[in-house]
Amino acid sequence: MVSAVVFAYHNVGVRCLSVLLAHGIQVKLVVTHSDDQDENIWFDSVANLATLYGIPVVCPKSPNTENLLSQLQLLKPDFIFSFYYRSILSEEVLNTASRGRYNMHGSLLPKYRGRVPVNWAVLHGETQSGATLHEMVQKPDAGAIVGQMAVPILPNDTAADVFSKVLVAAEIVLDNTLSAIVDGTVTRQTMDITQGSYFGGRKPQDGVIDWKTMGTRQIHNLVRAVSHPYPGAFTDTSKGRLVIWRTILAEDSKESHIFPAEPCLWRKDGQVFATACDGGVLRIISAELEGRMLDPADLPDIV
Repeated sequence: MVSAVVFAYHNVGVRCLSVLLAHGIQVKLVVTHSDDQDENIWFDSVANLATLYGIPVVCPKSPNTENLLSQLQLLKPDFIFSFYYRSILSEEVLNTASRGRYNMHGSLLPKYRGRVPVNWAVLHGETQSGATLHEMVQKPDAGAIVGQMAVPILPNDTAADVFSKVLVAAEIVLDNTLSAIVDGTVTRQTMDITQGSYFGGRKPQDGVIDWKTMGTRQIHNLVRAVSHPYPGAFTDTSKGRLVIWRTILAEDSKESHIFPAEPCLWRKDGQVFATACDGGVLRIISAELEGRMLDPADLPDIV
């Protein structure tokens, strides 16, 4: 029986581990993360799934300790798979797999290597993202591609909307590719990382809206990129912090001549709007002021 050790976290980890089990892969060990109490844990648990199937689970602070390396050397897995695991695996760890090591990444590599690729793609106004299965090498997200599937990013999709599509794509890519990986016939495409870029993680403070420099589409994309379940795009006002969760571009309205020309928040017919520095207008669909839903009647006090 073909064996594997799986490093996994998040929903992609759950679905891809499910694919391995459906294909009859003997998963000898699951390495995952302990949930961070300061993080919004909105996703499913890899540890719970592994426990359901009687698979041993460990949650080391680092995957590159001597203890874990010794354990892997004893297990002698045929393959190592990484599915949204957040730490880089050392060459020594990777080399414990005798037949291959593969990672599932949430972008169309080589674009958006690194952390939170879906959020970055939405932030930059991309029209598509996807899932890529590739070989793991020393450099992150740089090994040969063995499977890839694109998904569309619609103009008003949030990062959560796109992630739900990427999740399905990841499952399909692994399911379609796994048999060829196991029998040694999988096709490899060398990745040219010069055609992409590497991105780091994002922090809540990266969601600040700069009305003086950010145009309409930049603000709209930022709102989409960090909306629920992420911390949200925000601006500080005299009445407190305003977090904007959902917007729609409104700059092409037939009534654009009535819109204020300078950056500001305003209301009309019970609806809330924002004018950006480029003169474009956003309709604010959902927002919170100091933790409560924004009432348009509050607007004159926070302009």
